[in-house]
Amino acid sequence: MADGGDALRSLLRAANTLLQQRRYHAALAVLKGFRNGAVYGAKVRAPHALVMTFLFKSGSLREKLKSIAQATYTHSRNLAYFVFTYKGLMALQARLQGKKIPFHSFFAACIGGWLVFGDNNPINSQIIMYLLSRILFGLSRLAVEKGYIPQPKQDPFPLVAAVIWGTVLWLFEYHQQTLQPSLQSSMTYLYDDSDVWHDVSDFLIYNKRTESK
Repeated sequence: MADGGDALRSLLRAANTLLQQRRYHAALAVLKGFRNGAVYGAKVRAPHALVMTFLFKSGSLREKLKSIAQATYTHSRNLAYFVFTYKGLMALQARLQGKKIPFHSFFAACIGGWLVFGDNNPINSQIIMYLLSRILFGLSRLAVEKGYIPQPKQDPFPLVAAVIWGTVLWLFEYHQQTLQPSLQSSMTYLYDDSDVWHDVSDFLIYNKRTESK
């Protein structure tokens, strides 16, 4: 037992020494990026998949758990692959050109996005839409910061909120098929299902009454 403990401590010391070597920093950063991508993807997707699956999907408990596990694995894997690809290309470009420039980030992320998130599936679609909304806000703020558009005299957020909600409810009411499936499910629950009830049970306690056979 003592020999095993000594060997483990020696291995840990060797690993810690390796991690402190600056010449391996770029490669190690790529590996840790892969680890962080996998962990973050699982942390973000697991609770979301859990809620959406049990709230909207039918099927047995086994089927629901399998769906949650699959969604969590896909999100975790894709984010890990993307971070690995992005950081690897960033390190390669910096090594080839001797310095880091802004275009490196755009190019590396484009390649990673094409390779990892290019498949049009529900998980990737949600991630891209999430990023798109943040990009639009970020570019708007950058345009004001750089002076490309004037600083608004009043906070534009109330107008943005009004237009966005007006547009999404119009699409839901008249062009529902254009919306992402999970958004359709959420809005059906909020706006359509609230129009239907039979008694107190499915008015206050349940969303829909289970018909007895």
